[in-house]
Amino acid sequence: MRWEFGRRSTNVEDRRGTGISGPVVGGGIGAIVLSLIVALLGGDPSVIWDQGRAPSDRPRTEAPQTQRSAADDRMADFVSVVLADTEDTWQTLFRQMGRTYVDPKLVLYSGAVESACGYTRSAVGPFYCPGDRKLYIDLSFYEDLKNRYQAPGDFAQAYVIAHEVGHHVQNLMGISNKVQALQRQSDRVEANQLSVRLELQADCFAGIWANHANRSRHILDEGDIEEALNAASSIGDDRLQRQARGYVVPEAFTHGSSSQRVRWFKRGIQTGDPAQCNTFAAANP
Repeated sequence: MRWEFGRRSTNVEDRRGTGISGPVVGGGIGAIVLSLIVALLGGDPSVIWDQGRAPSDRPRTEAPQTQRSAADDRMADFVSVVLADTEDTWQTLFRQMGRTYVDPKLVLYSGAVESACGYTRSAVGPFYCPGDRKLYIDLSFYEDLKNRYQAPGDFAQAYVIAHEVGHHVQNLMGISNKVQALQRQSDRVEANQLSVRLELQADCFAGIWANHANRSRHILDEGDIEEALNAASSIGDDRLQRQARGYVVPEAFTHGSSSQRVRWFKRGIQTGDPAQCNTFAAANP
C-alpha cells in the first residue's frame, strides 16, 4: 500500500502510556451497542458489561511509561494517514449525497481506555463508540491480526480502520440508531442478526473507501486487496468460533461468516457505491 506520502489526519488522539483518561458518560446505550458489535475480534459481550459496571469514580491508575519503538511510531503514522484518507473519501461522498460529514477522532491507547461507552480493555479489539464519535485502537491488535489470525499486511491493517470508520458513517446516517431501536424490540437471536447486518455494511463501507481512495490517489499495490480479503475472512464468526469451540453456532454470530464478510467488502470495493451496501434489504446477507 502506497501511504507514506499521504496527508496526516489532525484527528488522532494519542493516549498511549498516559494511563486511563476521560470520564465515563452515557454507559447504557453505549454498552449495548458495544456488547452487540464487540469490535472485530468477536469477543464475549460479557466483557463489556463487566467493564461497564466499574464505578465512574474509580481511581485512575497510570500506565507505566514505556519507550516507543520506531515501529510503534511508524504504525501511529500509518493509521493517521489511513484516517485522513477516509476523511477525504467520505467528505466527498457525503457532499454528493447532500449531507455533511463530520470527521471522527481516532484514539490510540495501550492496555485499557475509558470512552463514552465505558471502560474497555484492549482484548476487546478496535471499536467505535457512537457516544463520543471516536474510534479506539490499541496498536498491539495488529500483531494479533498478523500472528494469531494470519492476516498480515498494511492494507489488512487499513481495512480495520476503514471498517470502524464505516460504523461512524452508519452513526451519522442514522442507521445505528434505527438498528438499536429494532434490537430493543427483538430477542437475542434477532438482535444478533441485526448486528451481523450492521457489521457487514461496515465491511462494505470499508470497500467503498478502498475503491475511491485508489481511484483518486492510487494507493493500492499488487496483493493489497487480497490482504484485506484475507483479514475479513480471518475474523469471520464461523472461523473464530471453530477456533475457540471446535464447532459453529450461527445463531450466535454478531459479525457475519468469513464468506459474508468477504462478499460485502468485495461489493464495496467493486462498486464504489454506498447504495449497494444496504445489507438490511438483502434476503440473505
